[in-house]
Amino acid sequence: MTNDPKPPRSSIEPVNEIASDAVAEPEQPKAVPFGTNPGDPLPRLPGHVSHGRFERVLRAGHFALTTEIAPPDSADPNEVLNRARLFDGHVDAINATDGSGANCHMSSLAVCAILTRAGYSPIIQISCRDRNRIAIQGDVLGGAALGVSNVLCLTGDDVSAGDHPEAKPVFDLDCISLLHTIRTLRDQARFQSGRELSAPPKLFMGATLNPFAPPYNNRADHFAKKVAAGAQFAQSQYCFDIDLLRSFMTRARDLGLTERCYILIGVGVLGSAKTARWLRSVVPGVHIPDGIIERLEGAKNERREGRNICIEFMQQISQIDGVSGIHLMAYRQENWVGEIIKRSGVLGARKPWAPMHDNYSAQPLNPPQSQNKPTPLEPAAGPDHTLRETKTLQETQAL
Repeated sequence: MTNDPKPPRSSIEPVNEIASDAVAEPEQPKAVPFGTNPGDPLPRLPGHVSHGRFERVLRAGHFALTTEIAPPDSADPNEVLNRARLFDGHVDAINATDGSGANCHMSSLAVCAILTRAGYSPIIQISCRDRNRIAIQGDVLGGAALGVSNVLCLTGDDVSAGDHPEAKPVFDLDCISLLHTIRTLRDQARFQSGRELSAPPKLFMGATLNPFAPPYNNRADHFAKKVAAGAQFAQSQYCFDIDLLRSFMTRARDLGLTERCYILIGVGVLGSAKTARWLRSVVPGVHIPDGIIERLEGAKNERREGRNICIEFMQQISQIDGVSGIHLMAYRQENWVGEIIKRSGVLGARKPWAPMHDNYSAQPLNPPQSQNKPTPLEPAAGPDHTLRETKTLQETQAL
């Protein structure tokens, strides 16, 4: 079984053929009460593994933006939707974290179900800490049945880091074996036990990576194992060191990883120097240079300076060859996500698709001027059936 490579891009149907799936018809109601009308899946395009919009954006060659929702300590679905609406028109997909930091919240599966029903493009995070392979495979099938198209595999933080240190950790799988497991479900239509599925999940598979943790020279080689296991996109830990990132990306390009996997680099919004020190000392794998902390300490308004730092990193990251997007993490600063993305300019003229609400009418995308002209359509390349994509204005509007 070979890994589904990162195609140099596969063709997208013209907007007049699928616009009804991307934008609601004018005569339809603009707002749908929660839980009454699940979002219909988009048609699965040639060379795509999922029905999701996030995969379409990446395969079309757009620079992508993702963010994440911290699941609420609540059973109220409106708390999820209210948080998601802060990102309307700014991001291409929303991660639902899975017990991040080993703390208990609403489940990532439930958050993704709520987001999917409202028309969002969620990425379900699956941690290996709390469930064995039986429960995880069931959740994967359940998420796909609910319309979830994207999954991010991660090993998970140890329970000692969270608010239930007496909990029993599972770790039946790790990130790489989880990727293998989901890939078997999707591509071979069978459980790990060998029992066949009547309908496999159609999922765009992702993994985490961390170029900023020692040993630095081995990070790309470790990431290569995740790509070999099936990762088609990756989201990184916070980037606060451009030199380390450039070194990692050079090695990733040399290994051909950027041609097989879409890499989104994580950026964070630091609220203060105190927060930066806490992240550096408590959160595993977070690297924040002293210069960043000193800059925050010297600022008259540390929160504003934290946003400025985030914007500067986004702009620098977007210029690095092989980077396909940014994963913006703004814990407790979600209200600033839209402004940060606009000020960074990394999306150019493109506006990510968003669901329709009472006070919002989704509009077709306006792609960057550099993408208005179609690129030549090339035949499939080699035994991996790599597909090439044309990127016309009409096609990108349908994303």
